[in-house]
Amino acid sequence: MLTRYIRSAMRRARYEILPDDRSFYGEIPGFDGVYGNADTLESCRDELEEVLEEWILLHVSQHLSLPVIDGIELKIRGVA
Repeated sequence: MLTRYIRSAMRRARYEILPDDRSFYGEIPGFDGVYGNADTLESCRDELEEVLEEWILLHVSQHLSLPVIDGIELKIRGVA
């Protein structure tokens, strides 16, 4: 389920080429603070996915809610 969630979120990513240095910038709407910046689009996607994974782990560790993406809702039910 986590993999599906990440893939669904990544499909929402938006990218642009920054005019000052021609690098790629990417972000995912609805995921505040999740962004990537790199020299190539592929590297930008990789960085964005890594940041997204860290963002999810942080939210889970702090028991913060996560956005529902394509009907996928990640919830913490209990701590072992």
